[in-house]
Amino acid sequence: MTAQLSALTISDARSRLRAREITSVELTESCLSQVNAADALNAFVHNTPESALEQARSADARIANGDAPSMCGIPLGIKDLFCTKGVPSQAASRILDGFRPEYESTVTQNLFEEGSVMLGKLNMDEFAMGSSNESSVYGNAVSPWRRRNDDMPLVPGGSSGGSAAAVAADLCIGATGTDTGGSIRQPAAFTGITGLKPTYGRCSRWGIIAFASSLDQAGPMTKTVRDAAIMLGAMAGHDPKDSTSADLPVPDYEAALTGDIRGKKVGIPKEYRADGMPEDIERLWADGTEMLRDAGARIVDISLPHTGYALPAYYVIAPAEASSNLARYDGVRYGRRARLGNGDGVTEMYEKSRAEGFGSEVQRRVMIGTYVLSAGFYDAYYNQARKVRTLIKRDFDVAFADGIDAILTPATPSAAFGVGELVESDPVKMYLNDIFTVTVNLAGLPGISVPAGLDGQGLPLGLQLIGRPWEEGDLLNHAYVLEKAVDFTAKPDRWWQ
Repeated sequence: MTAQLSALTISDARSRLRAREITSVELTESCLSQVNAADALNAFVHNTPESALEQARSADARIANGDAPSMCGIPLGIKDLFCTKGVPSQAASRILDGFRPEYESTVTQNLFEEGSVMLGKLNMDEFAMGSSNESSVYGNAVSPWRRRNDDMPLVPGGSSGGSAAAVAADLCIGATGTDTGGSIRQPAAFTGITGLKPTYGRCSRWGIIAFASSLDQAGPMTKTVRDAAIMLGAMAGHDPKDSTSADLPVPDYEAALTGDIRGKKVGIPKEYRADGMPEDIERLWADGTEMLRDAGARIVDISLPHTGYALPAYYVIAPAEASSNLARYDGVRYGRRARLGNGDGVTEMYEKSRAEGFGSEVQRRVMIGTYVLSAGFYDAYYNQARKVRTLIKRDFDVAFADGIDAILTPATPSAAFGVGELVESDPVKMYLNDIFTVTVNLAGLPGISVPAGLDGQGLPLGLQLIGRPWEEGDLLNHAYVLEKAVDFTAKPDRWWQ
């Protein structure tokens, strides 16, 4: 019974809660028991069982009174990037050791006002910088999936690796993630779940620890497209505390899931046919294209000519913004402060605190960012990257102006790789994991990864759909059609129990 409850989707759990077949307390206890049995995955890093059960009891009372929003009573995992009042919020970094915010992020506040339950905080790459969840101060998160006849631990993707692993392993019913260059969609593809990055500005960034402020966006990580629609509706909304938050009404995303895309134009960008793309992904992309065609969509070949410049532009802009954002961590006001020797002054305190507090990947990106913003290189690198970003956005604008409703691409260039295979040996190859996703962040568009099949080793692969700005409902409907056509039901063997 316990495992069955934790395996429910948000929509199924909502139905059973409203029908009084189960209680939120029972559902929460089911998830907590699964969390306690999954230490091998290292997905949850700060557990909050007492407050979770208190929230569950409050949710049951709301349901009994007929005051039950869609997310009421649903147990969630919260990525460690979201500040949660009174609960450690470290962004998986040693430099924020001991930081317990006195405030709540807007996204988590919105979810709690809807009656959601927080089971705890989830592992991630330090400050969201990574594609494998191997840069965390808490240690590596591990995917619940394994290759056939192989016990090698695999990465769950990053930076929202703990979120992906927790949802895929049925430790929680859903989870929050953030996406700066693919950090929701790539781990979702690696673990066989659904991950949605909304339009930039759809969800407030207030109270989310910043990586790259013009790229970061929160979104849901769920078991189904319908769940993503339900959860996004609770997360999204205008927030005057975030100057980039859009003052737009939040549509009923679940109502948009009509399953009808007849006459819609789906673009297939020729530039995404990367050299050396695995046959499994080529075949998956072709199959997904035919499924959308069979559903009545018009398939159109399109060109996004500046796609090849997206990755270099991203790895200038994102580190530059990170260098600026992370300058606040100096050991003065909060977080880790290094022990000083005789004669050490404030400069030595900054240097030692940052050297001790930041991991190697964060240090690497901060140094790159500081370099491209320095005198003599600002125009050569940062301003050039900004111009490329404008061209990339224009490519999408032209496609949408020509009547394209959604764009179908692979989500990742490969299935999940082994822990330790790339993190130190080939950081550049690690960065290439974002090749299909960074354009969406640079252009501020909504994108979603949907599980679409298994590769030859039995590992999940995802397809990505990219939508028009602010039209997440239409994007979700395309994803819903694809999800139904694929009928992906594979689950990992529960080797960790």
